[in-house]
Amino acid sequence: MRVVVQRSKEASVTVDGESVGRIVGGLVLLVGVTHDDTEQDARYLAEKVAGLRIFEDEEGKMNLSVADVGGAILSVSQFTLYGDTRKGKRPNFMAAARPEQAKPLYETFNALLREQGLRVETGVFGAMMDVRLTNDGPVTLIVESR
Repeated sequence: MRVVVQRSKEASVTVDGESVGRIVGGLVLLVGVTHDDTEQDARYLAEKVAGLRIFEDEEGKMNLSVADVGGAILSVSQFTLYGDTRKGKRPNFMAAARPEQAKPLYETFNALLREQGLRVETGVFGAMMDVRLTNDGPVTLIVESR
């Protein structure tokens, strides 16, 4: 699994003009799943993301987690994270898991974040979504389970 983590002041996702998820302060997660990912990958990434100390403490150092600052998470499925652009100009998405495999792992990942006491908003799996965010910092990281 691969997650792009963005520290955000505010973020929202809409589908067909309707708001389906919104946070004020926290993390925006773009989540991709590949063929050989398992629940173990989802568990590893949920624990890693929840514990990332990328929020500033009183001394201005990145030393606090999303839970420490009372932040929320906006999690958006993103199969294009496994796009291969090495050949030609059109990405190849063969490394992205099929929806029937990816959706349950994405949902497990979000459930594991919630089990850690985090508020998790989501987009709609497989839908065309408009994601808006104010990247705080900006701080953007890529976290992978392998």
